[in-house]
Amino acid sequence: MRCMEEAVSKQIPSGLFRDEAHLPEYRRENEMNELIHVHLDTGQPLVLARDLHKGLEIQTKYATWMERMAEYGFVEGRDFFPFFGKSSGGRRCREHYLTIDTAKHICMIQRNEKGMKYRQYFLELEKAWNSPEKVMARALQIARQQISELQSRCFSLTMQTRRQEKMLQEMKPKVDYLDSILHSPSLILTAQIAKDYGMSTIAFNLMLRDLGVQYRVREQWVLYEKYQGQGYTASTTFEVPQADGSLLVKQQTEWTQKGRRFLYLFLKENGRIPVVEQQLMEMSKER
Repeated sequence: MRCMEEAVSKQIPSGLFRDEAHLPEYRRENEMNELIHVHLDTGQPLVLARDLHKGLEIQTKYATWMERMAEYGFVEGRDFFPFFGKSSGGRRCREHYLTIDTAKHICMIQRNEKGMKYRQYFLELEKAWNSPEKVMARALQIARQQISELQSRCFSLTMQTRRQEKMLQEMKPKVDYLDSILHSPSLILTAQIAKDYGMSTIAFNLMLRDLGVQYRVREQWVLYEKYQGQGYTASTTFEVPQADGSLLVKQQTEWTQKGRRFLYLFLKENGRIPVVEQQLMEMSKER
């Protein structure tokens, strides 16, 4: 049963031409006289060995004949290219592509009128293929293909650059904000830091307590001994007006720039990051 092509071996040279536009002129003008189909989609003229076997009216079984032809010194990957095909019944069988030069030699080996006829056909095809006009046409097509590929790549890079610029524009306000809160020289209230983490002041203070950072003394939160003396916090005094007109003096803990950096790194190690950084991470995942 005639095998139909399934996949060509990777040994076949990479393709340069994908249509019939570069067939020799005499073939297009005399298709009715075409002796054998010539495949050009692999970058060089090739013929199917089974087609040549049939055209030469070889009586020997194809597989046996092909093995015998290979004994004449033809090199796989240079003179012929094996691949597997399948019949209509799904059975895999071995096929071969032949270069035109190899096909000419096989025709000579046959030593009969059919062989001479096919050899002459291949000689004319080879002459047309190597004509200056055809060589120039192939060179021009290669150039056009390369230009097209470069244009496509440039377009792809342009679109990628635009996407990245858009992402940077979207991220810039958040990055600037994150940079500013970590470089603020003034003292910062715990409420301000808690807001950055999407938490209330009470919840934030309790979290720091649970993480072993601070504890409560009367109405003021103070750092545990291991974190004291590091310049993380400062105790400030403020006055609270009373109903009788007097002033009640209280103290509260505020965070320095160094302390805020400490909290940022400490909380990040414990799996807690500011809301703004969470948004940046989400944006990166979406990209």
